[in-house]
Amino acid sequence: GLACAEFGLNIRTAEVHGLAQRSGTIYTHIRLGDKKFSPLIPYGEADVLMGMEAIETLRYIEFLKPNGTIILNNYLWYPVQSTFERVKNPETSYVSFEVILAQLKKVTQDIHVINALELAKKAGNPLTSNVVLLGALTKLKGFPVTIDQIKKVISNVVPKKAIDANLIALQLGFEAI
Repeated sequence: GLACAEFGLNIRTAEVHGLAQRSGTIYTHIRLGDKKFSPLIPYGEADVLMGMEAIETLRYIEFLKPNGTIILNNYLWYPVQSTFERVKNPETSYVSFEVILAQLKKVTQDIHVINALELAKKAGNPLTSNVVLLGALTKLKGFPVTIDQIKKVISNVVPKKAIDANLIALQLGFEAI
């Protein structure tokens, strides 16, 4: 968002925290453009859905426009409730990544699956998984901010000891799609 604003784009953001400390979700809306007055993206109008976790990405698929783009970390984390259900009934199975991907493909075929954690570790810091996905986002046709512009912002904003890992993570994400 900061890179967009710094390079003259009109940006609106909204973040919703759903009791994250109790396994709830956190999701963020980012809208770019001069005619975007509300920070909230209406259902079916998001150009891109970027997900750090597969189940949560599926949960918010209703925001993506038909044939929009999904950038998806291949990480799958099962909610506590699912684990409790499996303990009660061991024959209950967890939903697989493949099943989630099949559901996402009902909305769009434009899906980029990235092992963001592996790339973040390769960059030198597993906490940069989000930056890996940001790098992939910058490669999408029509995305209004270049990777070089984001590198500049990272160099100015990120603490000095973490700059290199973030820049490498950004580049690895860019190269991943």
